[in-house]
Amino acid sequence: MSETATKQTHSFQTEVKQLLHLMVHSLYSNKEIFLRELISNAADAADKLRFKALKDSSLYGDDADLKIRITTDKDARTLTISDNGIGMTEQEVINHLGTIAKSGTADFLKQLTGDQKKDSKLIGQFGVGFYSAFIVADKVTVLTRSAGAGINEAVIWESAGDGEFTIEQTEKERRGTDITLHLKEGEEEFLEEFRLRSIIGKYSDHISLPVEMHKMASNEGDDESNNEFETVNKATALWTRPKSDISDEEYQEFYKHISHDFQDALTWSHNQVEGKQEYTSLLYIPSKAPFDLWNRDRVRGVKLYVQRVFIMDDAEQFLPVYLRFVRGLIDSNDLPLNVSREILQDSKVTQSLRNAAVSRILKMLEQLAKKDKEKYQQFWDEFGQVLKEGTGEDFANKEKIAKLFRFSSTHTDEKAQTVSLDEYIERMKPGQDKIYYIAADSFLAAKNSPHLEIFRKKGIEVLLMSDRIDEWTISHLNEYNDKKFVSVTKGDLDLGSLEDDEDKKAQEKASEEHKDFIERVKLALGEKVADVRVTMRLTDTPACIVAGEGDMPLQMVKMLQAAGQEVPDIKPVFEINPDHALISLVETEKNDEQFNQWVDVLFDQALLAEQGQLDDPASFASKLNKLLLKLAN
Repeated sequence: MSETATKQTHSFQTEVKQLLHLMVHSLYSNKEIFLRELISNAADAADKLRFKALKDSSLYGDDADLKIRITTDKDARTLTISDNGIGMTEQEVINHLGTIAKSGTADFLKQLTGDQKKDSKLIGQFGVGFYSAFIVADKVTVLTRSAGAGINEAVIWESAGDGEFTIEQTEKERRGTDITLHLKEGEEEFLEEFRLRSIIGKYSDHISLPVEMHKMASNEGDDESNNEFETVNKATALWTRPKSDISDEEYQEFYKHISHDFQDALTWSHNQVEGKQEYTSLLYIPSKAPFDLWNRDRVRGVKLYVQRVFIMDDAEQFLPVYLRFVRGLIDSNDLPLNVSREILQDSKVTQSLRNAAVSRILKMLEQLAKKDKEKYQQFWDEFGQVLKEGTGEDFANKEKIAKLFRFSSTHTDEKAQTVSLDEYIERMKPGQDKIYYIAADSFLAAKNSPHLEIFRKKGIEVLLMSDRIDEWTISHLNEYNDKKFVSVTKGDLDLGSLEDDEDKKAQEKASEEHKDFIERVKLALGEKVADVRVTMRLTDTPACIVAGEGDMPLQMVKMLQAAGQEVPDIKPVFEINPDHALISLVETEKNDEQFNQWVDVLFDQALLAEQGQLDDPASFASKLNKLLLKLAN
């Protein structure tokens, strides 16, 4: 080691300190996963070396046989995980072992509650990687040398997980990384070979890299085998094996390896294709949404392999954004080994693989919905809102995407979104040719909307939509199975054959009888409304507001405004229930000032029911109080 080398002390990033503390306490019941995480990182280091060596084979030097080794020292109470992969430079050590680069880390940490059971699930969604070593170790030492660097350009990193770490230049004979765990008192089980082999068999059998340990002695007097190593995992890329040879447990452990998730996947699809194109895809649907699911700009995508050689993580070219929750890999025989993200962007092979992957995922979800409604409901609760983005992003598949949608409706008692569009169509009233829906800020606002009164009276089912994205989704879908979507808040509500002649005659008669009253209301409201008219859609409510024919739905206006976008100045149509007692009271009011106050209150009530808020609630309260006092006297 150079005499000028000095030991530097650094502080962990604040988020790392918090994560270390929470992780050690929350994941202690499942502490053996540290070995899975460290072996997974070592395998990634080997993959990265293979990729770089495609352009510069000299990086292998005289050591092209990539592997991972696990060794123990019972006297020193240490466990070491070694690899001869890409290694790290000093700056990479600081970047990778002192910070967490994931976007949204601060938001993730805010979600942690201190409840160990709940936090362990959250941390599992976040991924723990290297820091899991501190679950069983009170000190961790990392010795690493980057591929292509000299013997004296190695770095030694050390920390007790107490907020600081040290870095020092040193020497290392070969490239790669050795992670040495100084085990805590009571963690001696991780020095026992049988225990370690069991963990490797459970979590790392699928790693394509050989994981080696000292060859076990045939008898206690045989010490020669102590210097020999043997492979303790299958060391074959799981996705290259026949599906019939792979157990569900192996599929699940491979999922955890590539996703760093603690929980099992909900379902998966393993597809091996030969013919015009040759590729293998292994795609998983997680059981829980990651904490940063709603960040559309986050790094996403599947792992890409070419001829079983790792090329890149997060190859976003193979999945549309609305399927960003999918995990897995694609291994192609048709792409060049020197493929770049730029080449992928314009490649016909990429587009073909993308189409195949999307088709495979949508089919997988459709099969899950048929075979296991409970599991599918779990998927929908976690990822349904993201899938709804698909109607505006994937025109070619929008009917297949819509088939997977689930909604609440007036025919279900619970808030849960369980009704498919196919089920809705099956339950349609005779003569019904439209899919009726209402979009609102919340489930209760939708469920209790006055717009539903005529539909309840006639027994017509209405889909209740309360996700922010719903109105946008429907605007791109327009129809499903030749049935048009119609919002019940539209002014010119057309019930088709469900509306009998008596209803139409009653509305025409009421419009004529209350013509003078309608004109008086129009005068009172002035520029606030586009029109005022009588309606038969209400039974228990005095008035409501609706969007004019051709106007943007009011919920869509609110969504765009919340996103900071400009929207046209749309004035609502004010509809009045002529049979309501309150309307009859207002109609007989001779005092113009009080009449105007009544009309303003009725209009504001309708706005409140539709939008959930008023621009001037104090004025509304003041007018209402004056009218109540008058009635009281």
